Amino acid sequence: MSATVVPLPPNSASETTGFLRRMASMVSGRNGEMLLRAASLIESLSHRAMSAERLFHEQQEESKRLAERHKAAELASDAMISQIAALRTQLAEVTAAAAAERATFDTERGKLLGLMQDAESHIGNLTTELDTLRASVDAFNETVVSVPIEALRLARTQFDYLSSGFARKGDVVSQAMSEIGGFAIDQALTTKKTADKA
Repeated sequence: MSATVVPLPPNSASETTGFLRRMASMVSGRNGEMLLRAASLIESLSHRAMSAERLFHEQQEESKRLAERHKAAELASDAMISQIAALRTQLAEVTAAAAAERATFDTERGKLLGLMQDAESHIGNLTTELDTLRASVDAFNETVVSVPIEALRLARTQFDYLSSGFARKGDVVSQAMSEIGGFAIDQALTTKKTADKA
């Protein structure tokens, strides 16, 4: 509840106290003392009223300053609340994006681990197959003799010569064996040409 301050009229207290003192000097006894005490009380109350009015104005100014500070603090608080809300939203978005990226990363990691396991299994199978082929080639190499192509061609020519010689003598069995030997050499030469072209 606010109090209404009514300023005292200028010099009203001093005029009143002056009047009371003058009256006290004219009146003797208890009445004079009462007038002097009334004048002193009026002066004292007047000083107290002026001090109270000055204090009221100071408190009013202080209240205005505090109200302005309070308003500025509220504005700053509202700005901080808005900023915190924006930062929380941004943090939520970043957290959601990070979670999505983590999920994608985990999925890709799972796929890569699966591919690695498949590749390791495939490499194991290929290694086993390669070892089997090496063993087969080694076994084959133990039964095969490397012969120059010119020697094969020469042998082919000799089989043809033997076959025609056996044919003239009428030895059909030997002629057939010579032709089979020539045919086997032809197949070896044909296979060699095909492998060279590839």
